[in-house]
Amino acid sequence: MRSMPLTFCAAAAAALIAVPAPAALASPAAPAGDDDRRTGTVSVTPSTIAPGGKVELWVDVCGKGREATGNSDAFSSEAHFRPADDKGLFAEARIRDDAEPRSYDVWVTCKDGRSKATGTLTVIHHNRPSPAAPVKAGGGGTATLAERSTEAEGPGTRHAVIGLVLAAVAAVAVALRSSRRRRGPAGS
Repeated sequence: MRSMPLTFCAAAAAALIAVPAPAALASPAAPAGDDDRRTGTVSVTPSTIAPGGKVELWVDVCGKGREATGNSDAFSSEAHFRPADDKGLFAEARIRDDAEPRSYDVWVTCKDGRSKATGTLTVIHHNRPSPAAPVKAGGGGTATLAERSTEAEGPGTRHAVIGLVLAAVAAVAVALRSSRRRRGPAGS
């Protein structure tokens, strides 16, 4: 008898849970005067490397500038970023042959001077020699791009909200169906 009000309460609760989620996950407002400043993260692949190896650097914080430079105490020279796709900028950097085994900070400064990104990489020493130029599978390095895109995708807030909405709709449908069964056929 009370399943209909209970179902509507459950649907309302699901809706209340779903509505504030996007607002809660929105980024906080920037402090006054820093409206144009942006920070981000540098993606370093591989994140653990031996001296003399090369790393790939990706950054998507530079916006319209589309140019950036990257530095680290582990790099043999400054890394110059270039547009790679609609998602960001790409650069390669060589690790110094004399780099000590430890973690190093990587920082990127966009040409506009307002955007910066940081990341880390770890230098390790191998007892066995490693190849100087490892083969990238997938026809010209597309395997690296595919790995990067699958890491960026996946279930997130949008998927959770859609799931909650679908659950609420299903609960309402079940309640309506059960209330029709209790009433019986219309002509009885």
